[in-house]
Parts: sequence; C-alpha cells; structure tokens
Amino acid sequence: MLSINFSKVKNNAAPMVHIECEVEVRPEFLKRSQKLLYQAKNIKVSGDLFYDEPYVTGNFKVSADLVVPSSRSLAPVDDHEEFSFTENYSQDKPTKDELDENPDPIVTINNDTIDLQTAVEDNILLNIPTTILTEKEKDEHIYPEGKGWEVVSEKAFDEGKKNQINPAFAKLKGLFDDQNKNKK
Repeated sequence: MLSINFSKVKNNAAPMVHIECEVEVRPEFLKRSQKLLYQAKNIKVSGDLFYDEPYVTGNFKVSADLVVPSSRSLAPVDDHEEFSFTENYSQDKPTKDELDENPDPIVTINNDTIDLQTAVEDNILLNIPTTILTEKEKDEHIYPEGKGWEVVSEKAFDEGKKNQINPAFAKLKGLFDDQNKNKK
C-alpha cells in the first residue's frame, strides 16, 4: 500500500518530498469498482508533497493502462489514461469554511498516515471518460437495441422528428378530399 507519514513531510529539511513509484491496485478496489473498471495495470505515480500549514499538499501525476466497459455495450475497451490531481491532507477535521474556500479536496488523515493508495485509486475512477467505445462501435456507429426498442444517434433522432407527422393534423389531411371530388 502506498502511504507516507504526515510528520515526515512536515518535518522534512527539504521543502518538498518527491515520490515516484508503480502502484498495484488492491483486490477490494477492483471489487468496489467492478462496474466501472475491469482491469488496471502499469500504474505509475509521480508527485511532490509539501507542508503549508496546516496542510500537507500533494500534486500528483498518474498514468495507467485500464480495461473499462464500453458505455454502449459493456464490452471491454483498452484505455490509457494520464491525469493530474491535487489533494490537501490535514490532521484535524476541516471546517465548513475551509472546505468552501479551498478548491482542492481536504482529506483528514488518521495515525499520521497519508493514504496515497486510496487517493490514486479513487482518482483513476474519477478520470474514466463517460463515453468510451470499442473500435467497432466507433467505426460502424453501432447502438444497442432490444425487442421493441433501439438507441439512435442524435442526428437520426432529429431527422425522425422533422419527418414525423403530428397525429392530430394527419386526421385533418383527408378532411377536404370528399369536397374536392364533388367539385369535379
């Protein structure tokens, strides 16, 4: 598990503590995220932590190779992610004002231990794209369908709306046909 002591960063003679390592996800993380993530490997984390009273702030860069479900078919899709995140760590529970004023999350730590493993795992989930497709779904514009229903593209939906006849007006369409026949 990837962790570092709050006091180590706070009392370090150097202004920053640098970390660079590979991370293995925990089985409980994969179980917790099973509907969002099938596999995570080659996870590399680099970052710096520094003390800025009352917080230890960490700026991290993560790269990971993931296998995630397609947002259309749930078929496995290989995805490479690279992202950054920043978190503040505090030994005391932050006040509502502190949470409102700070743009970065403030995480309360226990027993002088900053749990970077959970931070990396949670941010992997947060950075999975909302729309991710297999190559076949991208190339062939494949949408899911079932008995009596189908998903259509926004373009096809708009075309269908343009060509759709209002049922109330459809009844009126033949209203004057009899009168036109009588005039002939």
